[in-house]
Amino acid sequence: MKTLLIAEDEPILRMLIMDTLEDEGYALEEAADGEEALEKIKEIDFDLVILDYMMPKMTGIEVIEKARQLESRQQSKILMLSAKSQQAEQDKVIQAGADGFMSKPFSPLELIDKVEEMLRG
Repeated sequence: MKTLLIAEDEPILRMLIMDTLEDEGYALEEAADGEEALEKIKEIDFDLVILDYMMPKMTGIEVIEKARQLESRQQSKILMLSAKSQQAEQDKVIQAGADGFMSKPFSPLELIDKVEEMLRG
């Protein structure tokens, strides 16, 4: 079973993402801000981390940069979610070390497809 971390500060969106992915059979952890996300990344070896770009305490970019410095966690895939969908923002996210980018808003089916694609390869 694949283990995923959902780091999203908006409770309703976090719940929607969790419900969507739970139905697909993933083991899920959640975080409400960047600091909590980084602490969980330090504790658990996730197959995929889904990060919101704009979170309190630490942005998604900061979480990626710190997570990529942890030798034991360099293999986790990271998907960034953001309402900032300009190409410059996407480039910044990929440069920071994310493996994928998804613009908000998105449909549950788009999310499932992206998660499956990232976990495959």
